[in-house]
Amino acid sequence: MALRRKTPMDDIDENDLHVGSLKHEAAGVTAVAVAMKRSLQQMGPYRTARTLLKLNQADGFDCQGCAWPDPDPEHRHTAEFCENGAKAVAEEATKRTVSPSFFAENSLADLQDRSDYWLGHQGRLVHPVVRRAGGTHYEPISWDDAFALIGEHLRGLDSPDEAVFYTSGKVSNEAAYVYQLFARSYGTNNMPDCSNMCHESTSVALAETIGIGKGSVSLDDVHHAKLIVISGQNPGTNHPRMLSALEEAKRNGAKILAINPLPEAGLMKFKNPQTVKGMTVGQGLADTFLQIRINGDLALWQAIGHVLLEADAAGQDVFDHDFIDQCTVGYEEWAAGLRVLDWDRVESATGLSQAQIREAAQMLVESDATVHCWAMGITQHRNSVGTIKEFVNIALAQGNIGKPGAGLCPVRGHSNVQGDRTMGIWEKVPDHFLDALESHHGITPPREHGLDTVDSIRALRDGKAKVFVAMGGNFVSAAPDTVVTEEAMEQAELTVQVTTKLNRSHVKCGKTALILPPLGRSEKDLTGGREQRVTVEDSMSAVHASKGPLQPAGPHLRSEVDIVCSIAEATLGTSGPVPWSDYRADYTEIRRAISITVPGCGAYDEKVDQPGGFVLPHPPRDTRTFPTKQEKAVFSVVPMSVLEVPEGRLLLQTMRSHDQFNTTIYGLSDRYRGIENGRRVIFMHEDDIRDQGWSEGDVVDLVSEWEDGTERRAAEFRIVRFDTPRGCAAAYYPETNPLIPLDSTAESSNTPTSKGVIIRLVPQQQDQDASEGRGDAVGSDEGHKSDVEPHVMS
Repeated sequence: MALRRKTPMDDIDENDLHVGSLKHEAAGVTAVAVAMKRSLQQMGPYRTARTLLKLNQADGFDCQGCAWPDPDPEHRHTAEFCENGAKAVAEEATKRTVSPSFFAENSLADLQDRSDYWLGHQGRLVHPVVRRAGGTHYEPISWDDAFALIGEHLRGLDSPDEAVFYTSGKVSNEAAYVYQLFARSYGTNNMPDCSNMCHESTSVALAETIGIGKGSVSLDDVHHAKLIVISGQNPGTNHPRMLSALEEAKRNGAKILAINPLPEAGLMKFKNPQTVKGMTVGQGLADTFLQIRINGDLALWQAIGHVLLEADAAGQDVFDHDFIDQCTVGYEEWAAGLRVLDWDRVESATGLSQAQIREAAQMLVESDATVHCWAMGITQHRNSVGTIKEFVNIALAQGNIGKPGAGLCPVRGHSNVQGDRTMGIWEKVPDHFLDALESHHGITPPREHGLDTVDSIRALRDGKAKVFVAMGGNFVSAAPDTVVTEEAMEQAELTVQVTTKLNRSHVKCGKTALILPPLGRSEKDLTGGREQRVTVEDSMSAVHASKGPLQPAGPHLRSEVDIVCSIAEATLGTSGPVPWSDYRADYTEIRRAISITVPGCGAYDEKVDQPGGFVLPHPPRDTRTFPTKQEKAVFSVVPMSVLEVPEGRLLLQTMRSHDQFNTTIYGLSDRYRGIENGRRVIFMHEDDIRDQGWSEGDVVDLVSEWEDGTERRAAEFRIVRFDTPRGCAAAYYPETNPLIPLDSTAESSNTPTSKGVIIRLVPQQQDQDASEGRGDAVGSDEGHKSDVEPHVMS
């Protein structure tokens, strides 16, 4: 049965889905060829050379495609980028443009029928446009009129808390700082960001255990680790430059333990395109691969802790008891909870044998310097905070924080999501940060915590929030419960999207809607009549400058800083205590304010002048001091929880294709998994396909089932046989985001549970409506009752 599609461009056919074989190596000649082909198609030869040779260089600009740290400037390659980095730059620096005439020719109704892939491939937005209340089309608007319109709406609200200010992780530190300063000058802490949807569980778990919500390693630590554990992560697609670091670690003698439900090519063999030997021979990476069942990580790490306790009690040199005694609290309680273990339950939860787990634990026994890496395969579960706390427990017990070659390494996705949080983009920013803003800027910031992403959607849905402003990103497609999120956005009185490319958030928008196109990171910023630069922070707390080489895509583009400062002036006036015009004219003034108000950022402007920038202080890493309430690192006692999956159901994880970054779809090729020219696929074990009465190639709808009896549907997925654990399945987001209701979130962090979705497969629904099968809620507002008992967390 053919899948119905709308082609994004005449030269791309989305109707011809081809399923090939799983690849067992990553990068190499093919990656180079694909990177060059995509770059030349979008940018042409001149722009390709201008951008890629400056990408991730000390005198160039930071890649939009991930937050993996750069090597020291003297150790960088001429081509210091990966395939997906080249794709990210090509997306932004494309020669294609979306002018006002495009919107005259395409109504909102027309655009709502298009996929995100089609929308994104139309090109760069180059002129501000507005959809007036009741209007069918966007139409051009001047910048001054756009700012005035925003100011009018914001001043007309009954409370500042009726406004929501969202931030994508691509926003620079300077733009993030003035953005949060504006929101708090205006009077709200409603500052959700993309971290709420991905790594918030990391931030919560680390803050409670080591006192700072960031990883504790440097790139040099990765290079010199004895053991690197990689949990719930696919670096070959999501952070390809990490493979170079793993390759160097292997050369230095490291072992790698990979834990993931799916086999990932990047952790099997890496063919480094920087060297002849790497290109032709390659480097095997993972020494041991544990193919764990989805959501089995907490049980696995409690079992590993149990084995390590046994070894320590037997007199093996496993734990650092001096470190435990001097720097931690709670060890005895943690140890007591793990000395007795239900191995049957562990094996059921993980799909692994006791022998496999003991073999993996022995790798930790033999390592005196272990780096623990993880990503969204860990952070988007109901029990994700508890799982990360178990990572911390093991690291603390072995003394693997604050020593060379060891530590905690959450690998964040968006290029500056960590920097945005450092700059104050947070709905729960601590009082000491607000005190600094009040003292330096003379404002009176609100003290009540604001709304995160999920609560912002609820507020829009319920009419409690009326204005939504987004600095970057594609909020509608990134958020869970797609249909509910779209309806919530359409109820807003005003939505403002500051974005470089067209996406679904522009077509599922407020009654009045603005699209404001900013400069991209690859473009020169001459705001204020001078050459400006911005700064970003990577996953390892390193801050560095970024300055684009290209002429802007159009004469009407403005920088993010310019847009924020102009909105602030239009809303608050020009006579207040914050010098918005000075900040807009010279970003150095923003960095001077950052140096005074942001912890660890003293002499900020001077430090980013250094080639490669500087590293922010991190007490656990630097001095083995822990700024928790206890003033020591904290062992956590975490009850084991296991997702119980009813008979005939599957446990689904959502994931990226190799041809996408978050909700940005570069193309339709997930070549490592053998998928070409399609995205609506569900990967299943061949025995599950047979036992449930399906055949490979069948097209089905996915229905998710939740504890309260509600269900959600996402339509039209082709079954693909794949090497998954029995009872587990995988599919791409954002196509599967309709399956996750707002109310299913991680404990403590409120992160959507996108990696643990119980589903059943049903025959394809034939009466598809104009939504093109994107997904819908099943049943009434009270929910549709399933024909099985709800699953439970135990």
